[in-house]
Amino acid sequence: MAKEMVHQSDQSRYALFIDGELASVVDYRINENQISFHHTYTAPNRRGQGLAGEIVKFAVNDVEANSERRIVPMCWYVGVWFDEHPERAELLSR
Repeated sequence: MAKEMVHQSDQSRYALFIDGELASVVDYRINENQISFHHTYTAPNRRGQGLAGEIVKFAVNDVEANSERRIVPMCWYVGVWFDEHPERAELLSR
């Protein structure tokens, strides 16, 4: 099973592929110095495997490493992810 995580900036999303098949995504919108993660999706046949958490972590790491933006967790799943990772709270928009 080959996993690949990519930032598809032209589609405003981060995507996780398994064996070339789209498995999970987190969509975003940019507003000046903020990035709002507004939708997370995992293909029904891939749910329950922790893939949404993997792609959210990848997206958060990318934002931290490659921008000065602050994150607005508009999607409930991203909000829960930050609740479970309080050490990353400094990345949230105040």
